[in-house]
Amino acid sequence: MKKISVMVPCYNEKENVVPISEAIVEQLEKNLPDYDYEILFIDNCSTDGTRDLLRMICNKNKKIKAILNVRNFGQFNSPYYGMCQTTGDCTITMCCDFQDPVELIPVFVHEWEKGYKIVSGVKTSSKENRFIYFLRTVYYKLIKNMSSVDMIEHFTGFGLYDKSFIQLLRELKDPIPFIRGVVAEFGYKQKEIEYEQPKRRAGKTHNNFYTLYDAAMLSFTSYTKVGLRLASFGGYICAFISFIIGIIYFVRKLLNWNSFSAGMAPLVIGLFFLSGIQLVFIGFLGEYVMNINQRVMNRPLVVEEERINFDNEDEGR
Repeated sequence: MKKISVMVPCYNEKENVVPISEAIVEQLEKNLPDYDYEILFIDNCSTDGTRDLLRMICNKNKKIKAILNVRNFGQFNSPYYGMCQTTGDCTITMCCDFQDPVELIPVFVHEWEKGYKIVSGVKTSSKENRFIYFLRTVYYKLIKNMSSVDMIEHFTGFGLYDKSFIQLLRELKDPIPFIRGVVAEFGYKQKEIEYEQPKRRAGKTHNNFYTLYDAAMLSFTSYTKVGLRLASFGGYICAFISFIIGIIYFVRKLLNWNSFSAGMAPLVIGLFFLSGIQLVFIGFLGEYVMNINQRVMNRPLVVEEERINFDNEDEGR
């Protein structure tokens, strides 16, 4: 009997964690009765009572497991680590807030049985904030056009992954993983399933400007050269403009071209303009250096505090 793993990352989701577990179990037992299953929750150090609910859920159903992290390790590390701890023939990842429809679980499995190694859930629209959705669309198109790999637009990681891909993730040992980039980079046989993203069932989103910016910078610095190229080309352009301005003022000085005099204003404006450009590109370079630094340090993805319902399974996966 084939085994399906469902991995659900969570952080302060006390209003959603019990309903999502019940909804997933219902889908698996009702629509996929010929498969064994496990559900793995990985908690990123919740402080609202989510952990107590996870212990209760795991106590009632031994096929539901949980990993509790010692602290919050971010929006990328924890889900990636959770995927690597699953034991099924395929792994389905989904959010805890019901914005990834549980009804697509049987659809993903049926496509997987046709031979697709990865089945990706792709948003065609969203019932959330339209402006945020528009910004995401612009971001996805930018990263797709600038990247050296074929990124999937509006793919957040929700989907099904064959165990061969999960094994690849284990072997990569990437300390700052970006699952969307890994999916695009290694070119497994894929199928895209479109859906409309519903609203959160309950609670508040944990995404903010910083987390969205962090995601954008990780994708840019991991899968594009655009920052470095902008710095290079911008430097060439600024150097050329500065050279022309220098020639003009040098000739003016020689000819004593007083009628052209504009005081110190052009020099001050030019100085501040060039300084601003330099600071922007130094920031870009800093993002790349930080990306490299984190990979060189090779720290663990997460540090576990507790495992529930793993029992005698190999914990060194």
